Amino acid sequence: MNQIIRPFREKDFTRIVELIEAENWSNLVSKQAEYREALLQSNPVLVATVEDKIVGYIRAITDQHISLYICELLVDPAYRKYGIGKELMNQAHALFPTTRVELLATSTSQTYYEQQNYQPFYGFRRAPKEMK
Repeated sequence: MNQIIRPFREKDFTRIVELIEAENWSNLVSKQAEYREALLQSNPVLVATVEDKIVGYIRAITDQHISLYICELLVDPAYRKYGIGKELMNQAHALFPTTRVELLATSTSQTYYEQQNYQPFYGFRRAPKEMK
């Protein structure tokens, strides 16, 4: 399979929303203007294409020295098991090679990250409306 990993372009937004909606991650796109800005302001954001079709993406944020935090990593189900997610992760990290990679996993993705030798850690989260 001939895949290309490249930086996100604003015109990719519609396809990324389609991938997210197919995965039922509706909280990410319920406020599309804010999510579009999140994609534009995050670094790195990369997409994977096969025959010019976006089949996956990764969005991360980094301090460029210590931590690379993966916000989302998503591959179209029809293109899973081809190493696309791993390549997205590797190329994002290659941009900031001194960083450690940190991410949150869902119950369905936990085993994938364990198979890739990521170590579990404990964390907390509070939504903006809870910050009162």
